[in-house]
Amino acid sequence: MKKVSAYAAASPKSPLAPTTIERRDPGPKDLSIEILYAGICHSDIHQARDEWGGARFPMVPGHEIVGRVTAVGAEVTKLRVGDLAGVGCMVDSCRVCGPCREDVEQFCESGCAFTYNSTEMDRTTPTFGGYSTDLVVDERFALRIPAGLDPAAAAPLLCAGITTYSPLKRLGVKPGDRVGVVGLGGLGHMAVKLAASMGAEVTVLSTSRAKEADARRLGAVGFEVTNDEATFQKLAGRLDVVIDTVSAPHDYNAYLGLLRPRGTMTLVGAPPEPTALNAFALIGGAKRLTGSLIGGIAETQEMLDYCGERGIASDVEIIPIQDVNKAYERMLRGDVRYRFVIDIASLRG
Repeated sequence: MKKVSAYAAASPKSPLAPTTIERRDPGPKDLSIEILYAGICHSDIHQARDEWGGARFPMVPGHEIVGRVTAVGAEVTKLRVGDLAGVGCMVDSCRVCGPCREDVEQFCESGCAFTYNSTEMDRTTPTFGGYSTDLVVDERFALRIPAGLDPAAAAPLLCAGITTYSPLKRLGVKPGDRVGVVGLGGLGHMAVKLAASMGAEVTVLSTSRAKEADARRLGAVGFEVTNDEATFQKLAGRLDVVIDTVSAPHDYNAYLGLLRPRGTMTLVGAPPEPTALNAFALIGGAKRLTGSLIGGIAETQEMLDYCGERGIASDVEIIPIQDVNKAYERMLRGDVRYRFVIDIASLRG
């Protein structure tokens, strides 16, 4: 075992603070990774504050990880020492169930091992995330970071990128499709970039005009304010796809009304409370309401390669880890454009 520096929450009410954790000795199929950057996902806040329940403490958050491979096991073939590697939301799965064999490990029937606030597949050893200096992971759950991407801006692709790429890909978004993106935050800004890169005509739906210039810079051709009831009349029946990234309570029925017949609205945000749904919002027009959860390892690598070929990455604000608690509060105020990324060099001193 190796002791490494990290930042952890000791309880739901405590701020993140310096600590020391243990990483396992690498096995024959493992990579040792020196973490360079770790993105801050809104789910880090939810879990560190036990807002979803079932939290394990002490908790080291972070599942948007980019680092440098420092050692490889004797049987590793995927990456070499010196390569840039990424680790996203999962670090293992059962590998034998139907979903695992179909490359959708996030739906592992035994429950995958999440990167933090979880356990290894032995269901005993706790997992700790990327707010730390080093990580050991099986090569199957490591990703190659394309050489052309800035490693700091690439880190959020490991969650925000795949979370929005996966539904756009699954729905077959193509040139000329009209895509609405609800909310322009960490997820929303990646949805705009990716949908625009696929040739879609993107409209951002936001509660104010404060981010309109950003939306257009990111690739949107339209911007509408959802606090104005006229917006829902203007866009009624106009959109092929709606990607809803908002985690605050809001009315799904209103956004379903923006879809053309047989259009699809996909939820990637997770409001804390159930939302009432009017059956006629779906029946009228045979519309579909779906959800999406990250992607499997193969699809995540596909997304990274896609972004590498097109120079797509997240808009980031890089911070030292000592500012992580301030960053959490700023995120809750919407004061980030559009993803905080921790420079882990600040943890090494």
